[in-house]
Amino acid sequence: MTGPLALVLGMLVVTLAGGVWVGVALMSIGVVALETFRDMRVDRFLAGDIWSSSTAVELITLPLFILMGELLFHTRLSENLFRGLSPWTRRLPGRLVHVNVLGCTLFAAVSGSSAATTATVGRITLQELLARGYDRRLAVASLAGAGTLGFLIPPSIPLIVYGVVADVSILELFIAGLVPGLLLAAMFMGWIAFRAWRDPSLVPPQEPAIPRAEAIRSLANLIPIVFLIGFVMGSLYFGFASITEAAAIGVLGALFVAIGQRTLTLHGLWQALLGTVKTCSMIGLILVGALFLSKAMARLGLPAEVANEIQSWGLHPYTLILVLLLFYLLLGCVLDGLSAIVMTLPVTLPLAVAAGFDPVWFGVFLIITIEMAQITPPVGFNLFVIQGLTRDGIFRIAGWAWPFCAIMMVFTALITVFPEIVTFLPHSTRG
Repeated sequence: MTGPLALVLGMLVVTLAGGVWVGVALMSIGVVALETFRDMRVDRFLAGDIWSSSTAVELITLPLFILMGELLFHTRLSENLFRGLSPWTRRLPGRLVHVNVLGCTLFAAVSGSSAATTATVGRITLQELLARGYDRRLAVASLAGAGTLGFLIPPSIPLIVYGVVADVSILELFIAGLVPGLLLAAMFMGWIAFRAWRDPSLVPPQEPAIPRAEAIRSLANLIPIVFLIGFVMGSLYFGFASITEAAAIGVLGALFVAIGQRTLTLHGLWQALLGTVKTCSMIGLILVGALFLSKAMARLGLPAEVANEIQSWGLHPYTLILVLLLFYLLLGCVLDGLSAIVMTLPVTLPLAVAAGFDPVWFGVFLIITIEMAQITPPVGFNLFVIQGLTRDGIFRIAGWAWPFCAIMMVFTALITVFPEIVTFLPHSTRG
């Protein structure tokens, strides 16, 4: 191991273990490494890099999509989702537990955040499911797994960050995440149905059927969210708006929904704006620190050194993906997903591309791996969200949710063997 690499890894362990903010830790490691091994004006390099990173045009979409999710948190969308979906799941094996998956899938299409999706859907569905006698383990686990869809189904905040760092089209990433997100949701529902079929005690006795006319009327509760999805993603996919314009349209649509439902007060608006600033500040600091460290590592030649070393092992492409999957799972136990992506991408992306994988495909692969990290302790943010809703311990919740993590692993293998699941739609738009 060379001196620069040993220094970077050593400082990384010390700073993160010491509780230093991730963005500050990454930035300081880059400064120390360049000062030690390169004769250059690090202060000017740092200032110029921070400015160019924080003013990237693609980042404009980030606060807009975050603000859209914050505004929707102050609406009655969670109640509307349960009322609109529950009549249509009563005859399925597992019945109302499927509302967790369907609700998270729909809310993910207007949120972009896994934690926000989990919190918004779970604050209504968990209370309803537990009160009706559904098995606590299945109800909590299904919410934990389905909540991760907020990262994969567009608009996705991690996909935006990946697109900026990897210099990949965000629109293509959004298109690529759509089919995998829906397929993963279908696999979650399949598992819930299988568990309920094998063990009928997990769900209460058959609830009374709702007349078809009443069930059809219940769909009116879904109009606000369907309107937003069509408003935002429709304008994006059909080329009527750019990513930034679609994000602005989303904020406007969320504002209309909140005003129409008369749920947005001046205090709520202030809280939404404040939450947006806090989230953007956190992501921005991590992003700036990671981008600076990646450029410092490039100046020191570390990515090429590590990539050449791994390539010398002669791994099969599938074996490489397995190694990367395990690597990101371990990393997700101590770091949040965004930090893990931006820290490691300068090394892992060239490896994946050299092995023949498309950068858009690799972005979706990474998002699925950090989805798994959302429900693995001790730094699984979805676990903390559900702990706040249920007061159950995070390790207990993680134990209940492990089948959904296993499903994501199986799905990762599926898209590795059949990458067209991810790349078909974005490649067709190129032509």
